[in-house]
Amino acid sequence: MPPITVNWSDLEIAFERNSPDQESFLDLDNGDLLSIVDGEPDAAARRAKVAANPERFLRVDPASSREQYRWMERFVSSVAEGPLRERLLIAIDGKGAFRRFKDVLLAFPAERERWFAYRADVLHFHIQTWVEHSKIDVANPPPWGRVQQPEEPVEIARALPSGEAPGEILRRQARDLLDEIPAAELPSALAFLTFLRDRGASTLLAPDERSRPDQVSADPEPEPTIRAAAEHR
Repeated sequence: MPPITVNWSDLEIAFERNSPDQESFLDLDNGDLLSIVDGEPDAAARRAKVAANPERFLRVDPASSREQYRWMERFVSSVAEGPLRERLLIAIDGKGAFRRFKDVLLAFPAERERWFAYRADVLHFHIQTWVEHSKIDVANPPPWGRVQQPEEPVEIARALPSGEAPGEILRRQARDLLDEIPAAELPSALAFLTFLRDRGASTLLAPDERSRPDQVSADPEPEPTIRAAAEHR
């Protein structure tokens, strides 16, 4: 197979976006990306094109939502500022973790930049490994150059000394307080808790249901692309 000129920008976006409704394929003839989005008018025609040319189109294997959750979890464990680290630990507990994590970092630009830098390095290494494993001969190197396997962030803490994560501590404290509230006041307390739940976790950083990290990662909120983040900076 002769060298191809890869559209690295589109390939990077394809690796970042992990959606059950979208697939992307690298065209080994010209280096372009062919994306198929369920529900779009040309989806069937594009699938037929890929099926008719299996040697030409190579499916892109984006970083799974579970793997991207692990990137986020490793980063949180490396945050030096204790209060911020605890807020982030709470934010990534439960469904909607990706969105809440992003919202917390908006108020901390230095840590946000550190996150984008770490995430870019990990993603670019993931792309590089995929290209090499697929034995794709490229005519143009990626704009970010060749990357070494990123070092893991230095882990400072994953949980409090008690062994409980901050989110579990808050839930336990809430249950203890409910036990102390007079029965006559419980309807008001329950109504208020229901209001907080319905208002949404993104504002209050309180997950609306308990979930393990592997359950959280199954329904991630999409992150902005690295290219978009760079343009924002």
